[in-house]
Amino acid sequence: SREAAKVLNKPISDTNVIVAHLGNGASVTAIRGGKSVDTSMGLTPLEGLVMGTRCGDLDPSIIFHLVDQLGYTLKEVNNVLNKQSGLLGISELTNDCRGIEEGYQDGHKGATLALEIFCYRLAKYIAAYTVPLGRLDAIIFTGGIGENSASLRRRILQRLEFLGIQIDEDNNQRAEVDHQNKVAPITTENSRVPALVVKTNEELMIARQAACLIGQ
Repeated sequence: SREAAKVLNKPISDTNVIVAHLGNGASVTAIRGGKSVDTSMGLTPLEGLVMGTRCGDLDPSIIFHLVDQLGYTLKEVNNVLNKQSGLLGISELTNDCRGIEEGYQDGHKGATLALEIFCYRLAKYIAAYTVPLGRLDAIIFTGGIGENSASLRRRILQRLEFLGIQIDEDNNQRAEVDHQNKVAPITTENSRVPALVVKTNEELMIARQAACLIGQ
């Protein structure tokens, strides 16, 4: 959000963004004025988006169904929801998004379903998080998938065209970010809401927060 504010030429205190941090673990966060006001993860990372092996949002009654009707133990349910669900469970192929995209290209039904669910859930969360923000200044993609999968970014943004988003496919395809070039815009100048790819730097943020905590 800080890097986006620089590109938008706005103070972080007046910048509202939605960050999609996408990797084997994935989350969406609504950030208003530099502060998180909503996030897709709950008590544990299991809530929210479909992830590599985590199920994401589901009806809690599924747990009772697995235990009472199918004979699962609670330990087995925990293992299934955390380690055998998500992209892996839906596709029955892999938890790696690169493998899912390859499977989609090859016509694999499970991979196609997993990709469609992943993108739909993500677009739905982004749209929902415009509510707590009121005004959306940018959508940010980061993390291993967010930074490297042009096709996934396109699929998500196409579902959000009603927000006035216009993707620049050339910029989207060649968007590359590193520690020197931290931000890459992937929408047109006419896009009502810009979308940016931003290099993640979790270690730096941990260090800054630790320094703040000890008063440095």
